[in-house]
Amino acid sequence: MTDATQRFALRQKITLMVNRYELRPIGPDGTEGALVAFAEQKRMAFKEQVTFFTDETKTQPVFGFKARQRLDLGATYDVTDAQGNPIGEFRKDFKKSLLRSTWHLSTPDGLTSMGQERNAAIAIIRRFVDIPFLLFHFDFTASDGRVILSSERQRSLRDRYELTVPVLDNGWQLDWRVAAAMGVALDALQAR
Repeated sequence: MTDATQRFALRQKITLMVNRYELRPIGPDGTEGALVAFAEQKRMAFKEQVTFFTDETKTQPVFGFKARQRLDLGATYDVTDAQGNPIGEFRKDFKKSLLRSTWHLSTPDGLTSMGQERNAAIAIIRRFVDIPFLLFHFDFTASDGRVILSSERQRSLRDRYELTVPVLDNGWQLDWRVAAAMGVALDALQAR
């Protein structure tokens, strides 16, 4: 836990059969720091699993997420640390997502939150028109209404997001690894 809001740049690099993601902290001056996590997501997998590593050599895992079920529109994904211990979970709310993408995120310490596309009008437009550069943002709020995570798509030729993880007034902050896993899921699993 830190005493300051954390911000991360999440960049996707597209290759033929794999989506690659790089996560870097954003400093107070807006500059990006050194790579803190690298992940690959295989496309068209029957059971989704994404592992985050310290770098592109993929020798040291840091955390990851994995679907509990195979090819399920409302699948639950477990987020675990490098040793396999649970640090969070999330799932898409398929029914609510028909009009406005909605996710549920929780942590072992009892936090429950819901994340939705910030702009309902853009959510509807995205259902009917495929506009590659359409910006969409998600806010995750705890049951008491406090925002615990925001994901904002940035203007860029490639998918790029800024993740913001604020410190709440009681000093609590969402684990950055859970935030990063959710950020990748919002990109990789959004169309499912």
